[in-house]
Amino acid sequence: MVKVKTSTGFECELDNKVVDNMELVDALSDMQSDDDVLAISRVMTMLLGKNKQALYDHVRTKDGRVPIAKISQEITEIFASFGDAGKK
Repeated sequence: MVKVKTSTGFECELDNKVVDNMELVDALSDMQSDDDVLAISRVMTMLLGKNKQALYDHVRTKDGRVPIAKISQEITEIFASFGDAGKK
């Protein structure tokens, strides 16, 4: 398990096998090369599973929105956590 803690304080534990998924790589590729804005939702589901809603609630604004930019920042930090775990 990988313990995740982002700079904004979001915390969860994820199975380190979650990133060993070619469909996740495909969704990440779709985000980058095809400008498929919907791919971020697939990435979130594959990466976080049941923790997805907790992250949404964590970044939710006072008016109830979940900003895409904030989610993108969190995803970047979450992926970095897997890199850090691999170094230990």
